[in-house]
Amino acid sequence: MAFSGRYQLESQEGFVEFMKAVGLPDDLIEKGKDIKSTSEIEQNADHFRVTVTTGAKVLTNTFTVGQEADIETLTGERVKAVVTKEGNKLKVVLNRITSITELVDGNTLVNTLTLGGLVYKRISKRVA
Repeated sequence: MAFSGRYQLESQEGFVEFMKAVGLPDDLIEKGKDIKSTSEIEQNADHFRVTVTTGAKVLTNTFTVGQEADIETLTGERVKAVVTKEGNKLKVVLNRITSITELVDGNTLVNTLTLGGLVYKRISKRVA
C-alpha cells in the first residue's frame, strides 16, 4: 500500500504526558491537545515528503528510506536519523523517541511514539 495522501487526526492517546516528557511548555500543550492536525504524505518509491500542519505550526520532513536525513522533531530540534521501512511501517529513532508510522489499511494511519515507558498514539483517517 502507498502512504501518499492527506490524513486528518481522529484520536490520540497520551498526548499531555508525552509532550511534558519531551519538554514542550504547558501553554503549547494546552493549545495543542484539542487541535486536529493534518498530515500530508507524498511517496515516490522510497522517497517521502511528510508535512504535518497543527494549527499555525507546519512541520515538513523529507527523507529517503535507508539514508541519513535531517529530521525536525516535535520540539523543533533538528537531528540526523535514518528512516527504515518494514512492510506498511516506517520507523525512525529521534534521540530518545522511537516513532513508528503504520498504514493499517488503505485509509487509517497509526503513529506511535515511545519515550521510555511513555506512549503517544495518534490515529488519523485518509481525507484525500
